[in-house]
Amino acid sequence: MLTQLGLKHLAPLNGAAISIPSSLVLLICVAPFALAGEAVHWNAVPVFAAVGLLYPGAATLLTFAANRALGPVITGALGNLAPLFAVALAFVMLGEPLRPAQVAGLLVIVMGVAMLTVGRGGPTGDWRSWFLLLPLLAAAIRGFIQPLIKLGLELWPSPFAASLVSYAVSSAIVITAAKLGTGRWIADGSPRGHLWFSGVGLCNGLAVLLMYAALAQGTVALVSPLVATYPLVTVLGSMLFLGKAEGGLRLALAVAISVAGVVLLLAG
Repeated sequence: MLTQLGLKHLAPLNGAAISIPSSLVLLICVAPFALAGEAVHWNAVPVFAAVGLLYPGAATLLTFAANRALGPVITGALGNLAPLFAVALAFVMLGEPLRPAQVAGLLVIVMGVAMLTVGRGGPTGDWRSWFLLLPLLAAAIRGFIQPLIKLGLELWPSPFAASLVSYAVSSAIVITAAKLGTGRWIADGSPRGHLWFSGVGLCNGLAVLLMYAALAQGTVALVSPLVATYPLVTVLGSMLFLGKAEGGLRLALAVAISVAGVVLLLAG
């Protein structure tokens, strides 16, 4: 929701160059307290840095490129496949077991979230285009980083350290991309746009920290589908705060299906 408000004042790339470093600033301010007295496990740092190369930096840039080429509908629809990549990779990389109820819950959640995002308006792009690889690659990245971060957390069980290192690398990526794209190190735009995207950064930073904390305690097969239900909050918030209520019966059905998927997942 904050992103929608910020995009009224700033281009997407400039917004990313503000939001991701804003998350880093928050983490740096908290670091002296969160990491006080904690030993650094240097063998985990390269893993966290590798995550930062991919997420949120590279995944964000790929999503922006996909939105320009294909529109938000196709980009959002293919982006919903991230939990499938995450669970499949966790099965291969971590040997996580998959129970039938978990698989059923995962598929139902993906179907419900897809109903929320597909057909919400905007240009639909071309389903035959090779640009389809862009959102698929972004979804694969978001799926891949979850078992990868779990491997790193086995070496250094600190979700905060994982967030700090990965956001430091991602901030360097998006700031460099903004410099190459706009010729400026500091994003140009109205102060209001900077403020909205700073809020986006604070929310995203806390969200990633909480996701890493969940992955430190639970399986990818449980955490990834639950994280993927965020469009439920987006749609509800848009209805309450932005006055956007699209979809009618389809929207209600999509919410019901997504909730049913969560119930199946937790029951599994």
